[in-house]
Amino acid sequence: MMKQQVSNNPLEAPLSVEVEHEEHWVAVSDLMGGLMMVFMLIAVIYLVQLEIETRKIKDVARLYDLLRTQLYDDLYGEFREDLPRWGAELNRDLSLRFYNTEVLFAHGDDAIKPAFENILNDFFPRYVRIITSDKYRPDILEVRIEGHTSSDWGNLSATGDAYIKNMALSQARTRTTLKFLLSQQAVVADKAWLKAHVTANGLSSSKLILDDAGVEDSVRSRRVEFRLRTDAESRIATILNDL
Repeated sequence: MMKQQVSNNPLEAPLSVEVEHEEHWVAVSDLMGGLMMVFMLIAVIYLVQLEIETRKIKDVARLYDLLRTQLYDDLYGEFREDLPRWGAELNRDLSLRFYNTEVLFAHGDDAIKPAFENILNDFFPRYVRIITSDKYRPDILEVRIEGHTSSDWGNLSATGDAYIKNMALSQARTRTTLKFLLSQQAVVADKAWLKAHVTANGLSSSKLILDDAGVEDSVRSRRVEFRLRTDAESRIATILNDL
């Protein structure tokens, strides 16, 4: 029986250890390279997904801009001759503002003046006909009736009580306006849709109208606005939430 020879060469042992270390580092290097490829793949997938979602946002934004432009053009074409005599203006953000306080409400009261009733009788059925047409109905998310006041309330103007008093007044005025509009015979056919989409919002003096010097225009701040919200806004919000 042959005995295994044990080398007495002192150089052979370190050489063997060195080879083992090299093999170990090669394995670790391969592992790190594999992990790096995985991370790079994840990053590429994320960037591709981000690009897809960004394109979706851009598409929705373009749709929103087109929809807003078309709505503005149709509304302006319908009301451009009436706006001056109503004391009203149509803005590019699709807000239609009635600012002639002489015909809206009595000071500190929520009862609609007869002159404003006549304006609403003329305005609202035509407004509803446009926004509930097949062209726009699917994209209208909300029709907001907004009541705005100045910051004034007699001796309370310098305190927070004026804001609360005006909040109650603006809310009462929008509710009165909404009730009057829904009672119109001209919109009976669309009443179910209107009840699901039209809201009354009293905002007190939170959105004042300022002049060029940044000073409150108390007369124009007392106003009623009809403001449209479209579904494009909610689509963009949904995409951002998903991201």
